[in-house]
Amino acid sequence: MATEPSPGAHQQLRADAARNRETVLAAATRAFATSDTEPSMRAIARQAGVGVATVFRHFPTREALVDAVYQDQVVRLTAGARELLANHPPAQALRLWMDLFAEWQATKHGMTDTLLAMIDSGEISLAHTREQLLSAITTILDAGATAGDIRADARAGDVSASILGMLAVAAKSGEPAQAGRLLDLLMDGLRPR
Repeated sequence: MATEPSPGAHQQLRADAARNRETVLAAATRAFATSDTEPSMRAIARQAGVGVATVFRHFPTREALVDAVYQDQVVRLTAGARELLANHPPAQALRLWMDLFAEWQATKHGMTDTLLAMIDSGEISLAHTREQLLSAITTILDAGATAGDIRADARAGDVSASILGMLAVAAKSGEPAQAGRLLDLLMDGLRPR
């Protein structure tokens, strides 16, 4: 007679599956950030230390994996704004958030082709992502204006455009430290006169 698995066995299996999913997501994030081309699902599985079947069990298509990495990074950016504000003065929180944003940009490096195809097909909404990111920036800017350490006339769209432009220029310069210096200059311009 077959015995039923205990409820704890199901819970353990779910915990293992959740851990595997997070491991694959973290490995994919690293792979996309460091690869010049889109890494294969097999390479991501190898980096995660799991079989390729485990990757496909959680992410049945490359698009599903790219979407999961993209959405995870957007959540990290928006939550990061709140966490940084809770632990740092607003101006410092904004500068640290800029570094998070730069990491997010780097993550997209190895998934550009798939990401662009998903945006073109409407699977990913840039408008929604932009709204979320501008809201995160606005939260920090408002706190900074109230505290007096960020100019009250600073606008989230301007800050976002500045960060994107600076990161684009720095990426082409071949000098990794340039991004940090440019972001520091932006912060100097955001301080009250």
